[in-house]
Order: sequence, then C-alpha cells, then structure tokens
Amino acid sequence: MTISFGGRLAAEFAAGRHLCAGIDPHAPLLAEWGLPDDAAGAERMGREVVAAAAGVAACVKPQVSFFERFGSAGFTALERVLGDARAAELLVVADAKRGDIGSSFDAYAAAWLSPGSPLEADALTVAAYQGFGTLAGALGLVTAHGKGLFVLAATSNPEARDVQTAVREDGRTVAAAMVGDAQVFNSRAFAGEAVGGVGVVLGATLRLADYGIEIDGPELPGPALPVLAPGFGHQGARIEDAGGIFGQLGRALLANESRSILSGGSDGLAARVRARAAAVAEALSA
Repeated sequence: MTISFGGRLAAEFAAGRHLCAGIDPHAPLLAEWGLPDDAAGAERMGREVVAAAAGVAACVKPQVSFFERFGSAGFTALERVLGDARAAELLVVADAKRGDIGSSFDAYAAAWLSPGSPLEADALTVAAYQGFGTLAGALGLVTAHGKGLFVLAATSNPEARDVQTAVREDGRTVAAAMVGDAQVFNSRAFAGEAVGGVGVVLGATLRLADYGIEIDGPELPGPALPVLAPGFGHQGARIEDAGGIFGQLGRALLANESRSILSGGSDGLAARVRARAAAVAEALSA
C-alpha cells in the first residue's frame, strides 16, 4: 500500500521534525563555500545539505533554477542530489514552481512526480493561476503514487500582491481560493488522514488577513493543510511567532530556511541544521 505524502509528513511531525532545509546554490553562496559557480559546485553543496539534513530535518527543498542554469550538467547534478535524498529516505520538495495547462502541465507533473523519473521528487511547488483545475495531471499522481503538491497562495515578493489579493467572482481573493481549493481536494481525497497531500505556500513575513486568508476561528475539520512557509530565519520572521502568523492553518507547518543554514560555508553546516531544527521543533511544540 502506498503511503500518502501527507502520511509521510505526519510521521515527520510526530518525530518533531518541521524544518525544511533549502538547497539554493546561487553564485554568492557557492563562493562563500569556496566552490566553483558551476554544476559541480551546485552538486557538492546539494549533497552536503542532504547528508546534514537526513534524520534531522523533515525535508529538503532544492531550488531547481540554480541547477537548471547549468543546462544538462546542472540537471545531472540535481539528479544525484535527489538520488542521495532517496537513499537517505529524506523527503524532497522540488521547488520548480511549474504551471501550465493540459498536456504541457501533465508533462511537468510526470517529470517531477512519476515514480522512476530521473527527477522524481516527493512533492513539487506549482502555480495554479490559470485555475486550480489545471493541476489535474499532478493530482492524479498525488493520489496514485503518494506524491505531494505545494500551491503558491500568498508569497512574500511584492510583485505578487496585486494578483494574489485580486478578488474573484466568487468573492474570494486568489490567495484564499488556492487555500480553499486545496482544503476541499484534501477533504475528498484524504478523508480520515491526519495530513493532506496538497499544501500551499504562505510567506511567514506576511499578514495573511491582507490576502483574504482567515487564520482564526475553530480548527477546520478534515486533514490538516500542509503549509510550506518561507521567511523564517534570515528573512526576518521568527519561528516563535508561528502561531500568531498562521493560526489554525499552522497545524502541518514546514518552516523553510535556506540562508540561515547555508551561510557560513560547509564547515559547521551539520551543526547549523541541527540547531535550526531544534529551534523549530521547540517553538512548534509549545
């Protein structure tokens, strides 16, 4: 029997692991690590992060663009990073932010979520601004093969605000619709499970009420909605404030941190991952 992505997340949370360790091999960080700005440097960083995060963090999140910029060599490097994570039984969220319609999106989903694909990950970040229904090809893989999605809802970049706060004909903001549609899907596809297979991306530096997203009120029935939350650590959000930021939406929180872990080079990486994982666990257990 295939274990759902939400089921695997629930096991991580039960073990006290809520940290999502980012893998962002951009040029300044590679230089700080003393690594070349090429595919080999990106691979070295990625594989070291996987080794440090295994058994400590809930998951790792490679930013695909920083590998893609090196062409085929970059994708080969990323495949090796993904292979290490699979061998370590460490969850991987591929931060590719794919979005399209019809067969085009289906092909993206197949590349990142099909079992046996060279780029196979456990979950994928996606953009559904052409309609939540465009995710159909990926949603089939979510239910059939225990994969996950994180749908962009309210992101911290200021350029997104006008789109994400736009009000639809049904009265919901675009951001709130992404949250609501993910909850509806989980309630139907994962009834009876503790955590759903489809989550959302919500920036920890935002006031979610400004995006029409309700965080107060009674705990929602059905599976908890996974929330991938960038913004903790270097970007200024405090994990100790997670309850006030996300309210009842924070039942299945993955706190993403990248620069707070990666800055400082390879030396001390494992200690930084352990320290941030412990801080996140302590804050979310309070």
